[in-house]
Amino acid sequence: MSHISDTAQFGDNVIIEDDVHIGDNVIIGHNSVILRGTKIGNNVSTGCNCVLGIKPTVNKRMRKTSNLTELVIESGTRIGHLVSIYSSTRVGENVFIGDHASIRENTVVGDETVIGRAAIIELNTKIGKSCTIQTQSYVTGDTVIEDNVFIGPCVSMANDKYMGAQSYNLKGPYIKHGAKIGNNASLLPGIKIGKETIVGAGSVVTKDLEDRIVAVGVPAKRIDLS
Repeated sequence: MSHISDTAQFGDNVIIEDDVHIGDNVIIGHNSVILRGTKIGNNVSTGCNCVLGIKPTVNKRMRKTSNLTELVIESGTRIGHLVSIYSSTRVGENVFIGDHASIRENTVVGDETVIGRAAIIELNTKIGKSCTIQTQSYVTGDTVIEDNVFIGPCVSMANDKYMGAQSYNLKGPYIKHGAKIGNNASLLPGIKIGKETIVGAGSVVTKDLEDRIVAVGVPAKRIDLS
């Protein structure tokens, strides 16, 4: 049975399935779909044509996600137009999600993080608090991003070292607290980027980078700014 606050506001043609919780002062835009089991906190707003609580579909070549739970969107979050968010994901308080963004299942987005326009966050990813994931960035599955990380526009990440050619335990990058990744950088599977490290625009990170350095180039290497 659903629980929908009397103070919630809905646009035209909104569809709400069973077992949905919608808190106080929520705004849902036109033509949006809230799927079974979704929980939306107080003072959340969504744009038009959003789909929240999607259950993933796969074919025989894709990973299957088991033990799916509800999508939870915490209070104060703002969601743009044409956004899709999958089940088993938790979006923290006061998060901003731009138009056309997509967030897959089993993902955590920390409080006050910004997900930019048309950014894609794949499954099994953890994003910390107060991060910025800018426009059209691609965060691959199985990635960990700690607090206060900046990901510039069009950054791309990978989690499959052999690109499907052989068995591999999929593992995305691990980006530590306060790191900054410049526009169009590419991060290879399983690499670690140290605390407060800066990766220059267009760089390709093929190996781990230590804390508090600046790295640029293809492949990315430390540079001395003194």
